[in-house]
Amino acid sequence: MKTVRSVNQQRRLISFGLALLPTLSFAVTEKQVITMWRGPKCGCCKDWAAYLEKNGFNVKAIDIGNTEMRQKLGMPVQFGSCHTAQINGYVIEGHVPAKEIKRLLAEKPKAIGLAVPAMPIGSPGMDGAEYKGRKDPYDVLIIGLNGEPSVYQSYK
Repeated sequence: MKTVRSVNQQRRLISFGLALLPTLSFAVTEKQVITMWRGPKCGCCKDWAAYLEKNGFNVKAIDIGNTEMRQKLGMPVQFGSCHTAQINGYVIEGHVPAKEIKRLLAEKPKAIGLAVPAMPIGSPGMDGAEYKGRKDPYDVLIIGLNGEPSVYQSYK
């Protein structure tokens, strides 16, 4: 037979656990921050940032252009696009889909990061109404620590 003291102790433990639930769920659902360098007037960069926000990221945009940051972060210039981003030590160059960023973060390969060179129509941020549904094929490249690319995912 349980004593009143042990029942009260169990109730306190349960109450304490229930009080922690909102804190634990917040920690699990907190959005990852991706920092993006872009030109202040670039519309497709803003569209890519909005797309990432809709797909579970928190985007911190820095409107000073991206050429210097691309170089500083070690992304080879031939993979350049209109914006450069960084998340968890990886560089994300151009209109990379959120799905591939999430995959990169889960797999944690030894790499500089991902790139979608240039600005392919139909990629996230380059898929607005003005393109009338057009979708050009493009590759998401993973850039190795040696600066060499390989195809991470193809979009047709």
